[in-house]
Amino acid sequence: MRIAQHILFWTLILVFLTITFGQADGQYTKSFYYVTFLLPVAIGTSYFFNYWLVPNYLLKQRYVKFGLYCFYTLIISLYFEEIVLTTAFIVLANYKYANLNPYSTNLFLLTTTIYFIVFVNAFILLIKRYQRKEHLLNRIEEQNEKNKTQQIIVKVDRQNKPIELDNLMVVESLADYVKLHLTSESVITKEKISQFQEKLPDNFIRVHRSFIVNKQHIGTFGKEELSIGEMKIKISRTYKKEALEALEV
Repeated sequence: MRIAQHILFWTLILVFLTITFGQADGQYTKSFYYVTFLLPVAIGTSYFFNYWLVPNYLLKQRYVKFGLYCFYTLIISLYFEEIVLTTAFIVLANYKYANLNPYSTNLFLLTTTIYFIVFVNAFILLIKRYQRKEHLLNRIEEQNEKNKTQQIIVKVDRQNKPIELDNLMVVESLADYVKLHLTSESVITKEKISQFQEKLPDNFIRVHRSFIVNKQHIGTFGKEELSIGEMKIKISRTYKKEALEALEV
């Protein structure tokens, strides 16, 4: 989650718990203070469980250590809950047990509440991980389909012209047009280079804001430029890292 989403989530938890605890005795101000004491325990437990235990142990199928560390987490969170309860007894109840919120003295309820929050957060993260995985799989499928593409159709002089990708050496940007340098000719089509790039498979590499090159036709390349036939093409700073990684594979 982004920072704003984290803040919103914990603000909602604060409001929910304040109302819930406050209903026990009608003292919502004391309930707010008590929940403020309790919230760091819930936040610490939630982040430790969801951002360290789950990715490092559960998702890596290290179940024994995951269970062991979960037990340790439970013990430590209980210890901190006792500290919160003692703080509330001193600060909010003025050393009078009867002044404590009935819910705040129920350690089982406190533990259940904290772990309910932890698992709500875990459920949200699980949905987000699933969505990211689905998005990644869709991108891989789309890229695989593009890699199978043998030719594309472009508009040249208001006519559809099939272009064999094996013959396409360089795509050069001319503002709102692109010039396609083929092995036997050059053609111009009215399209932006960024839109054209989306149609091309992995062996076409963006090396400059104005150039996409077919890796199969590269003669030589260095850190600053490459050659295709008689063409010398600069590798710009913006695309250098990704371009050189793709070229060196």
